[in-house]
Amino acid sequence: MTGPWRKSSRSGGGTGSQCVETRHNLGEFQVRDSKLGDASPILDIPGTEFSALLADLKAGRLDN
Repeated sequence: MTGPWRKSSRSGGGTGSQCVETRHNLGEFQVRDSKLGDASPILDIPGTEFSALLADLKAGRLDN
């Protein structure tokens, strides 16, 4: 079963904000561009890889 799309509470809201939405789908996570909504391509990411991505983001390892 596919869960609802969720957007970060830190996204800033409003138009023009740069954020992605995620949802859980059959053991994987899906990610899309929140600005494009249903027109956005959807990336399927296995749960373990999604967890590793979140850990890297929280640790600042992907900051420019």
